Amino acid sequence: PRYFNRVKCGYDWNAYNKTHYDHDNPPPKIVQGYKFNIFYPDLIDKTKTPQYFLERADTENFCILRFSAGPPYEDVAFKIINRQWNKSRKRGFRCTFERGVLSLYYNFASHWYRR
Repeated sequence: PRYFNRVKCGYDWNAYNKTHYDHDNPPPKIVQGYKFNIFYPDLIDKTKTPQYFLERADTENFCILRFSAGPPYEDVAFKIINRQWNKSRKRGFRCTFERGVLSLYYNFASHWYRR
């Protein structure tokens, strides 16, 4: 199937980065989330919704995100960063299948803590 993916990158303004960097000299960008749009226009069984699965990868820092829809399409897999997802709709999580397009949007959970 055809697909359109986007990686959301940005700065992590934690306490360390706030003291060592500023807006003129920013910290290195990190991956904050992903957006996957996978197009299934010719599905034979339109009542069956495509699904996604998380699988182990070769290292602990990555995992494999596999999308499976059934015939006539083969599975599509992507190697992504293995971090906890923020599954709140307010934080940008979306998993829908409408008009032949499977959309999976999510951001990674950020842990705010203080001593």
